[in-house]
Amino acid sequence: MRVALLCGLLCAWFPLAGAEVRVATMNLRNYLVQDRMVDGRWRTNHPKPETEKLALAKAVVEIAPDILAMQEMGPGPFLREFATDLKAAGVDYPYAVLMEADDPDRHLALLSRIPPVEVIQHDDLEFPYEGERIPVKRGLLEVIFPFGEADGQTWSLFVVHLKSRWSDVAADPLSSERRTKEAQAIRNRILDRFPDGVGRYLIVGDFNDHRSSSTVRRFLSRGSVSISRIVESYDSRGETWTFYYGKKDLYERVDFILSSAALAPFLSGNEGTVFDLQYIRKGTDHRPVYVDLELP
Repeated sequence: MRVALLCGLLCAWFPLAGAEVRVATMNLRNYLVQDRMVDGRWRTNHPKPETEKLALAKAVVEIAPDILAMQEMGPGPFLREFATDLKAAGVDYPYAVLMEADDPDRHLALLSRIPPVEVIQHDDLEFPYEGERIPVKRGLLEVIFPFGEADGQTWSLFVVHLKSRWSDVAADPLSSERRTKEAQAIRNRILDRFPDGVGRYLIVGDFNDHRSSSTVRRFLSRGSVSISRIVESYDSRGETWTFYYGKKDLYERVDFILSSAALAPFLSGNEGTVFDLQYIRKGTDHRPVYVDLELP
């Protein structure tokens, strides 16, 4: 577990004036170099196409989050590039975090206009699987922010990206067991940080599973202990799906924002929003989700 104070991309400070804070989560769909199809041609070791980056940046400008949690971000230069592109588009994020865990390619990341109090990279999480102990692939990123203008008070943002459904283990063909055990290891660490689920926090990201799955349920409760609740989120048509799986023509909700009981009263409208402008599909197969916090 690595603990660090955040110095930011730029030396700037934005005061928090007891107002609304918008928090968004977005899977960027491979913002990195990889083999991919581009303009109908298969290309090896190719960066994310500029048209896809433009769609992502346009969506961030449209949503205008104060804090942006991201999944599937590449190494540091890609995060700096994205922050630079956003600044050129009119949204400046002086503070950036990149978490490099066991996955060498796809990382958790965060951009913020609000200076964090502390950053904790939980990169030491393990669990038993197939006769050995293996790490939580992308770790758990915790970023602690000031709770409005309340002196010395804070709230935590936990960012997750759980194992995909791809698997080479015959006994676990959709990685359901592995994903559930990842969730359990992460859940236990959150309860280490906030015993009995008492505290102000959000858990956001790509859970790669549906709301009634054992994966998501791990984050809601442990025995009689209530950990969080799903923040119900809707698009402009009242639909809740966040992920489109083209091969099966399947629409699912796999991206969630979960809230602790102590932070729930500060959720504006008691719900979130699924971003649904069509151009986002040029940049990612996930739709961003965001909430507004009305801090004291």
